[in-house]
Amino acid sequence: MEKHGSAAGLQSGLPSPSPRDRLFSPDSHMDVQGYKWVRWRVWLCRLAAALSLGLLLIVFHWRPRFAVLARCCSCPVALADILLIRDSFDQHHVVEVHTEEMEDGSLELMAELEDNECRDTVQLHKEEKTLLRYYLFEGLRYIWLARKGAFCRVSVLNENWTCKDLYDFQKGLSPLEQSLRRRMYGPNLIDVPVKPYVKLLFEEVLNPFYVFQVFSIALWLADDYYFYAVCIFIISVFSIGLSLYEIRKQSITLRNMAQFVTNVTVRRNSGAEECMSSEELVPGDCLVIPQEGLLLPCDAALLVGECLVNESMLTGESVPVLKTPLPTGEGRYSSETEQRRHTLFCGTQLIQAKGWGSSGAVAVVTSTGFFTAKGSLVSSIMHPQPIDFRFYQDSGKFLLLLGLVAFIGTIYSIVVLYLYNVTLLSLVIRSLDVVTIAVPPALPAAITTGTIYAQRRLKSQGIFCISPPRINICGKVSVFCFDKTGTLTEDGLDVWGVMEGGAAGFSELVPDPGLLPPGPMLSGLACCHTVTLLQGQPLGDPLELKMVESTGWSLQEPEGDGKVLDAEFGGHRVLAVLKPPTRGTSTSEAVAIVRRFPFSSALQRMSVVTVARGGHSALAFIKGSPEMVASLCRAETVPAQFSSELGGFSSEGLRVLALGYKPVDGNTDLRAIERGEVETDMRFLGLLIMKNLVKPESAKVINVLRLANLRSVMVTGDNILTAVNVAKGCGMVESHEKVIFVNVTPQTAQSGPRLKFSLDEGGAPADQTSIVTRSAFDYHLAINGKSFVALCNHFPEYLPKVLLRATVFARMAPDQKTQLVKELQKLNYRVGMCGDGANDCGALRAADVGVSLSEAEASVASPFTSKTENISCVPLLIREGRCSLITSFSLFKYMALYSFIQFCSVLLLYTVKTNIGDLQFLYCDLVLTTLLAIVMGGGGPSEELHPGRPSASLLALPVLGSLLIHACLIVVGQLAAFFITTSQDWYVPFNSTLFGAANLPNMENTSVFSLSALQFIIMAVVVTKGYPHKKPLFYNWIFLCVLLVLFAVTTWLVLYPGPVAGRILQLYDFFDMEFKMLLVAIAALNFLMSFVAEVLVDRGLLSCFRLLRGRRQSKKQYKRLNVLLSESPSWPPLNQTLSPTEYSVIQCS
Repeated sequence: MEKHGSAAGLQSGLPSPSPRDRLFSPDSHMDVQGYKWVRWRVWLCRLAAALSLGLLLIVFHWRPRFAVLARCCSCPVALADILLIRDSFDQHHVVEVHTEEMEDGSLELMAELEDNECRDTVQLHKEEKTLLRYYLFEGLRYIWLARKGAFCRVSVLNENWTCKDLYDFQKGLSPLEQSLRRRMYGPNLIDVPVKPYVKLLFEEVLNPFYVFQVFSIALWLADDYYFYAVCIFIISVFSIGLSLYEIRKQSITLRNMAQFVTNVTVRRNSGAEECMSSEELVPGDCLVIPQEGLLLPCDAALLVGECLVNESMLTGESVPVLKTPLPTGEGRYSSETEQRRHTLFCGTQLIQAKGWGSSGAVAVVTSTGFFTAKGSLVSSIMHPQPIDFRFYQDSGKFLLLLGLVAFIGTIYSIVVLYLYNVTLLSLVIRSLDVVTIAVPPALPAAITTGTIYAQRRLKSQGIFCISPPRINICGKVSVFCFDKTGTLTEDGLDVWGVMEGGAAGFSELVPDPGLLPPGPMLSGLACCHTVTLLQGQPLGDPLELKMVESTGWSLQEPEGDGKVLDAEFGGHRVLAVLKPPTRGTSTSEAVAIVRRFPFSSALQRMSVVTVARGGHSALAFIKGSPEMVASLCRAETVPAQFSSELGGFSSEGLRVLALGYKPVDGNTDLRAIERGEVETDMRFLGLLIMKNLVKPESAKVINVLRLANLRSVMVTGDNILTAVNVAKGCGMVESHEKVIFVNVTPQTAQSGPRLKFSLDEGGAPADQTSIVTRSAFDYHLAINGKSFVALCNHFPEYLPKVLLRATVFARMAPDQKTQLVKELQKLNYRVGMCGDGANDCGALRAADVGVSLSEAEASVASPFTSKTENISCVPLLIREGRCSLITSFSLFKYMALYSFIQFCSVLLLYTVKTNIGDLQFLYCDLVLTTLLAIVMGGGGPSEELHPGRPSASLLALPVLGSLLIHACLIVVGQLAAFFITTSQDWYVPFNSTLFGAANLPNMENTSVFSLSALQFIIMAVVVTKGYPHKKPLFYNWIFLCVLLVLFAVTTWLVLYPGPVAGRILQLYDFFDMEFKMLLVAIAALNFLMSFVAEVLVDRGLLSCFRLLRGRRQSKKQYKRLNVLLSESPSWPPLNQTLSPTEYSVIQCS
C-alpha cells in the first residue's frame, strides 16, 4: 500500500499477500490514507456535538470518514494514528493503528525473519526499542514494513515459503521465536464478535430508519397524537428487540461455527513435545497429529504420514479426502495449487492420521486465524461484497424521489397554513408531519418480506441460504453452469471394461477386470488409488472404490507401528498392501504401496510406487485422463489407434481413464523420490472404461430451463467428447443441433498461436462448412481448458463470441471454472453455478447464484446449499427468486401508494383547516396497511418457469407509469369524494378558529377518510401480482381472508359505523344512505379503473412511448453481441486457421 495511494504500487514484485481468491481479498485494491489526531479539532468537535444535542455524533456514526476529516490532519502512513481505507467497492473504513513494544532479545530474531522486513526501531529514553505497528481490518492483521513503506498483511512474511523451508521447520521453533511470532501474527482465532445488547441497541437505534422513527414520534407527541405515537413506539421497541435477538443469534451461530480452541501438541527445537492451546499456534509451529485425528484449528502442510480428512464443512463434498506428505524441493508452497492435496485446512475433521511407526502424523502450521481457508470464508460471510443488483440500487433513488414529493407537499403545507394564520409552532409541526407521511419509514423493512417468505419456503424444500439478498438475484439469472460428474450424472460409476494396449495395438475389451491375466495392468488397477480403510471399511472416491472392487483384490493397512509389514516388504515404509483373491489359479502376488502422489485436478493424474515382497520389483503406476497419461508415456508404447478408440468410447458418453507404468531403479530412495521423476518416461498400459449414467432428473430440468429461455452450460474436468455426449443425453444439445469444436494452439517457439473451428475435434474436411446453417444458431461450441486459456491470452477479440455460443467446457481446472464465470459476468450475464462443492468452490463463490449439492447444511462453499442430490433444485430456486422479486416490487409499490394516499388526504384536509384523527391514522397504518403488507408476501411461486424474466428496475417506465396512473386516480377519487360531499344539499361547512384534529368530527374528514381507507385495500389487490411468476392471489388464502375481513370492516365503517365506532374514530354520522353508497361506488370505480390500468400496463400499454424515442440497443453486452452475430452468416469461420492478426472483429459499442 502506498503512503498516500494504492496498495498495488508498493507490493509490486511481491506475490499476492494471500493465496485466496481475489474475490475475497478486497485489500488487493485498497487505497490507504494516514491521519493524526489534532487536539484542538477533537475538542472543537466535542463542543459542536454538545451544541447540536448529539446530532453531529450521529452524522459521524453514519459517515466515519467525516469524523476523521474533522478531528484529524493528513500525515504519512508511517506516522499515522488513524487510517482511512477505501476499498475496491468505494466504501470507506476507519481503523486505528496499534503500537506494541516487542520483548528484549527479539531484535536479532526479527532481523533473521524475512531479511529484517518487519523491523521498525525508534529511540526511546536513549535506548533502542523494537516497536511493532499494526492494524486490524476485517479480522486480518496488517503490520508496518519499513523497507516497503507500507502496511502489509502479516502473511507476507510466510507467503514465499518453499517446500524446503517447511521441512526445515520440522525440528520445531524455540520458545523465544514462538513468542515473537505470536506477537506478530496475533492469536490463532477466527474471532466473530458477539456484541452486547447495549451496544447492539445503540447501533440499531442510530440506524437512519429508527432515527426517522424517533423524529416522527417526537413530532406526533408535539402534535398531541399521543395514542398513535405510543402505539408506533411500542411496535418500534418490539421490532428493535426482535432485530437485536436475530442479529445476536446469527452472530452466536457464526461464532460457534468459526471459533474453535483445543489443546494441541507441538514440537520444540529441543526435540521435546509440548501441549499448548491452539490459540497460541503460529505459522512455523511443528504440529504433531494424533492417530485418532482431531478437528484442525489452523492450516498446515503435511510433512510426515497420511491423513484422512472430511472437508465437507468447507467444500460441501462429503467423501473424505486422503492427504499425503508435501514433496520436498525448492518450489514455492501454495495451498491453492496442486499442493492442496498436501494441506490440512482449518475447520476440517481429521478422521484418522497415520504416521511412521507408532507416532502420529507431523505437519507445519502455514496459516492461522482469518488467514486460513476457513477464516477467509467466514470473513466473506461477515463482510459480504456489496451486491450489484439494480433493484437495491434503485430503492435508494426511489426514496429520493419520494423525498422530492415530500418537499413539494411541505411547501404547499407552509403556504396553506400561513394563509390560515396558524402559529409558528403549529406551522412547523404540520409541515414536518407531511414529510413523515410522504416518506414511509417502514419501506426498507417491508420490501424484505418477500425474501423472508422465499427463504422459509426454500428451507422447507431442503435448500439453505446464507445470503438472503441473493434470492432476488435468482430471479434474474440468464445462464446456469453445471458441473458434470455428480451433478448432471450419477456419482457412482460402473466398470464397463478394460482394454490393454501397447505398441502392437489394443486388445479385445475385457468386461471384468478380475479376468485379466496377472501383470502390470491388473496390478495397476488394484494399486493406483487413494482408497483407505476406516474401521475396516474401504473409503475413498467412488470411482476408485469401483475400480478396486472390480479387480477382486483386498486392501490391508499397517497395524500398530507397522514394522512387521515394513520388514516383509524389504524395509520400505508401507502405506497399504493389496492382496489378490485366493480363488482360482491366480499367480499374482501381494503388492505394497510405498509412495503415493494423489490426484490433482490441475495435473489430471495421480501416481503410486509399489514393491513386491522382499522389496523387489519396484514399479511406478500412473492413472489419469487418457490425453495426459499418453503425453507422459513413451511414444512407441502408445497404440496407433489411441485417438480413435478414445474418441469412440468418449462419444458414447463413457468415462475413460488411462494407466501407465514403469520399473523403478532398485537403488532409488523411494521415500524421497519426487513426483516429476515418477511421472515421466512411462509405458502405456491400457484404458479403463466406466459407465457414468445421466441422472433421470437432469434432462427434465435442462428442458425446463430451455423452455424458459435460460441458457445451460456444462463445465467439467472430463474429456470433451464424453462431455458432448452427456450434453446430448441431458438435452443441452438437441439431436438436430451440431457441435463445433474450438481448438486453440498456444504460441510455441516454432509457430504463433492458432485458432480453428471444426465439426470434428481433430479437424474437419473442408466440405463440412456447408453442413451448418449458422444463421439459425442451430449449433453449439465446445472447448477444452487448454484452448480456453489460450483463447483468453491470444484471441481476446474472439472470446465474447465463443462464450456466447459455447455450451460445453471440458477439461476445465478449478481456477479455469472461476475464470469462466467471471468472463460470462463481463458480458452482463447473471450467472448461476451448480456443482458438488469440491472442485467448484471458486466458481460457486464467484457466481451470482452458487448452488452446492451437499448434505452439509453448515457448508460455506456457496450462498445456497441443497440437500437434493440432483439439479431439480435449480428451477425451484429460480422460481422462488422470481416470486420474491415480484413480491418485493408489489410491496414497494404498495408502500409508495399507501404514503401517497395518506399524503393526498392530509393536504386536501389542510385546505379546509382539518386533518385525519389520531385513531384514524392508527386504523389506516396498523390495521390496514401493516397487516396487508405482512401477509401480501405469502403465496408461492408459479409451478412453471415463464420464458420472460421479471424486471429488476424500480425506475423502469412500466413501474413509474403505473405509479403515476394510480396516483392520478387516487387524487381524482379523493377530490370526487370531497366535492360530492360539499355539493350535497345538507352540507354545512364548519366554521372554526381551530386547526387540525381539534375540528373532528366533520363531514370533509369522514368522506375523505372513508374513501382513503377503501383505497388502501384497493391498492393492495391491484399491485399484488400473480401470473406468470407467482401463483394467483387466491392461493394466498391468508392474504385473501385478511383482505375480505378488512374490506367488510371498512365498508361497515363507511355505511353504518354505529355510535361506538363513530365516537372512537371521530366519524361524522351521515344520515343519507344514498350518499354513503355513492362513496362506496366511487371506491369501486376507482378499483375498476386502477385494475384495468395495471393490466394494460402489464400488457405493454406504455410501450408506445418507447416508439417515440426510437429503438435502443440493449445495455447488456451479450444481447447486443447476439444481434451482431445474427447478422454475420460467416460466423464461425469453419476450417480456417486463424492467427491473432487475421480476423474481422465484431465489436460491441
